[in-house]
Amino acid sequence: MQLPFLNSIPHAEISWYSMLSQTDYRVPKLWQEWLFDSGSLTQRLMDASYGDLTVNVINQKFKVPSLSERHALGLPDRQKAMVREVLLCGVGRPWVFARSVLPLSTLSGRLRQLRHLDNQPLGALLFKDPTMTRGPVEVACVNSANNKLPCRTLTADSCFWGRRSVFRLDKKPLLVAEFFLPSFNTERL
Repeated sequence: MQLPFLNSIPHAEISWYSMLSQTDYRVPKLWQEWLFDSGSLTQRLMDASYGDLTVNVINQKFKVPSLSERHALGLPDRQKAMVREVLLCGVGRPWVFARSVLPLSTLSGRLRQLRHLDNQPLGALLFKDPTMTRGPVEVACVNSANNKLPCRTLTADSCFWGRRSVFRLDKKPLLVAEFFLPSFNTERL
């Protein structure tokens, strides 16, 4: 699927901060419910799209994650990981840009299957796994001044709200960041 707002801007640092509470004054009220949801975003989007949710893989390759991603995962400098970027599209519209970082040490044993997700949503697998635990949620607002996402639809007054968490499967870490795109409208859901 070719999407007109994508280009090949490489990922760079985004400023993440821990949420103070579910009523964090820095986050607009209409986004708090989505950013704090402790359940599967994939399932919630599936429900909101009446089952019409697709995963479009933008990029999946082994490379060195960003500095903040390495810190979140406790990876040494220059340590490669599998970096997967996807669009979650509801009813044919791109709703969420997701970037997952899976360390090589995580992609071993029974978790080796995560190397071959193709168009499967990672979230669906995470929340079905009985060994899954989730770390604290961090949030970020990406605007036209600090946009490092592979999207170019931001205007001066718009913002992509996103969240990220370190998940653990069999005590092995992986990082998932999710950004709500302009075509995702919380007021209609």
